[in-house]
Amino acid sequence: MFYKTFLIYFFTILFTYAQFAEELAGPSNIKSIVFKGVDKLEQFPIIFFGESIFLEFDDLNGDEKDYYYKINYFNHDWKKSDLFKSEYIDGFDNIRIENYQNSFNTLQPYTHYKLELPNSNTNFRLPGNYMIEIYDELDQLLFSRKFLINSDTAIVSSKVFRSREMDYYDTHQSIHFSITPKSNIPFRDPENLLKIVILKNEQWSTIKTGQKPQFINGNRLEYSYDNKSLFEGGNEYFFFDTKDIRINGNGISYVNLNRLYETYLYTNPFRKNLPYNFASDINGDYLIRTIQGTQLSDYEADYSWVHFSLAMPKSINEKEIYIYGKFNNYELREENRMIYNPSLEIYEGILLLKQGFYNYKFVEKDSKKLSLNSVSGNHALTENNYLILVYYKKFGDRYDSLVGVGKSSSFEIVD
Repeated sequence: MFYKTFLIYFFTILFTYAQFAEELAGPSNIKSIVFKGVDKLEQFPIIFFGESIFLEFDDLNGDEKDYYYKINYFNHDWKKSDLFKSEYIDGFDNIRIENYQNSFNTLQPYTHYKLELPNSNTNFRLPGNYMIEIYDELDQLLFSRKFLINSDTAIVSSKVFRSREMDYYDTHQSIHFSITPKSNIPFRDPENLLKIVILKNEQWSTIKTGQKPQFINGNRLEYSYDNKSLFEGGNEYFFFDTKDIRINGNGISYVNLNRLYETYLYTNPFRKNLPYNFASDINGDYLIRTIQGTQLSDYEADYSWVHFSLAMPKSINEKEIYIYGKFNNYELREENRMIYNPSLEIYEGILLLKQGFYNYKFVEKDSKKLSLNSVSGNHALTENNYLILVYYKKFGDRYDSLVGVGKSSSFEIVD
């Protein structure tokens, strides 16, 4: 059984790298992976040269292990670059993570690991797309995360509009943006050498690419009314707060104590046909914290079994329902698949999660595709954040440089 599982795991990784690089969530003992840049409120590290990124995670086995990090470089489309490591790294990787601490005063034992980059062993030479990979002492890949370095040589301005198509006016959002080089030198052959990647709520699974400039006004490139920049609005995320693990915080119906705390959330409604109601969220993200504050939460925050439930008639098409959020890196795994309870007519799921503030939603999957909004509903007024990543390959370069990043919110959507 182990051999079969290993082969599936190995060939999954091999196929992924042959196509394009995807983040690997990690084994069941690795939890609470937090990866941030200097803005420690968002788990999507985009940094400038000289700034730091921070990786943290817990090992629930609770013993001190040898974990190593490796760095790889990728093109704009996340296909692995053919650059030598010495061309994009100053120093070395495959270095052991030496900053770790055992949990203190928790029911669930764990070891908390921390890594800061750049450090005395590893620095970065090029702007663009990077992937950090964490390996164990047997050199087996455990998990990976993407990060970006921005050369900041272009200004990216953007706004969110309702769709001009009446069929999508109430359900979709369109991103209009412009790109201007900070120097007086225009981009050479922008239709072919300039690559655009747009993400919704910092989720790689939502990317849209292939946008071409519609107008050129001096050095400024204009992108608007392009259906390749059209996104479903979706809905606001549900949330719960376990910063005090013993009480009924926001979104929590009741709490029991067994070997670990058991946190039961209120049953959430099926929202597809409900009218839109604004609710402030953090767009799928999560924050590890306790009532004592964030500094001690690294190794003093405990874990609880969080019980989710969704009031929804069982689909006659036997579609699968998953709990979905940044806390599981938006992956569909067996552990976050919900089980239908016919006596209560609800879907139920349970996850082991560290104390904190969490956003989550429910998604539906059949044999053909994943539907992000068939359970939650789709609204043009939903507050979403968008990132516009601009890559440029200069003549003679062998890599795609990230030259600018634009950010916009649909909070003030334009008709």
